[in-house]
Amino acid sequence: QVRLVESGGGLVQAGGSLRLSCAASGFISSIRAMGWYRQAPGKQRELVARITSGGSTNYADSMKGRFTISRDNSNNAVYLQMSSLEPEDTAVYYCNAETSRFAQYWGQGTQVTVSS
Repeated sequence: QVRLVESGGGLVQAGGSLRLSCAASGFISSIRAMGWYRQAPGKQRELVARITSGGSTNYADSMKGRFTISRDNSNNAVYLQMSSLEPEDTAVYYCNAETSRFAQYWGQGTQVTVSS
């Protein structure tokens, strides 16, 4: 089992920045990748960014250049630095972990609201 706890969401004006954090605990050694997803009201959950245990990253096209995912293996944490935020970025952001056995774990989500 892997437990994920997000923090760092909140209300920010358009053009502003936020940093999300996700702390992982439990069977950490089984994690092969971690990522951030988001879900806006009435929409499907979508990938924001993902980082593998080796440090490879991938981003959704609309986040490239604005969001940066990073990982601190010593603290079992993953971060999402978001800048140039737009109202369209308003969503609940979820931390995700994939294990070597392809199991998926999710955090409880953190709300990000961008005002215009």
